[in-house]
Amino acid sequence: MGVFSRFMDIVNANINALLDKAEDPEKMIRLMLQEVEDTLIELKSSCAANMASKTKVERNIKEQQELANRWLKRAELALENGNEELAKEALLERKRALDQAERLRSETNHFDKLVEKCKEEIEKLEEKLISLRQKHQTIKKRMAEQKFSSQKFEEDASTRFDQMEIQVDRMTSRDDFDKLERELEARFASLEEEKEIEDELERLKQKKAKS
Repeated sequence: MGVFSRFMDIVNANINALLDKAEDPEKMIRLMLQEVEDTLIELKSSCAANMASKTKVERNIKEQQELANRWLKRAELALENGNEELAKEALLERKRALDQAERLRSETNHFDKLVEKCKEEIEKLEEKLISLRQKHQTIKKRMAEQKFSSQKFEEDASTRFDQMEIQVDRMTSRDDFDKLERELEARFASLEEEKEIEDELERLKQKKAKS
């Protein structure tokens, strides 16, 4: 069972109802405490991994921006030397670097949402952990007061959370219409890109003429 599915099971679990059905409530709650603690560790690890991934993406964005600046200078140099074709190729590479940087920015937004979700789930689990620990202390106190005998029955651990499985939604694949639409978008994007490069080249030529 995945960490997020286990998270939902734990958060939605009715502690009192589970304990009422358990043959050994103290053992049951210890198992639940262990489950929560293990899931917390996994969630925190996932959160840290997402934060690290975001940092890596941000470094890549900076690299793409620096690359775009280098290609712009190369385009200007090529134009100064009368090589318009080379300048045009440099401007095309600059645009690709800028486009890549923009795509990477959307990834940082994605990681921001993942981190925020992880933090919310960690907070909920920590609240659940506090509640379980309090319940555990209550049960231990009651057992001490009643001096439970050794006639305790083994708990069926397999029933802990087996009845609370939640399926994770999966994204459906794109159909043929979407594929055709993407291909058409790509063709128009190519035309728009060519015009954008031509416009950029013209601006550089005008800049050179004024200097």
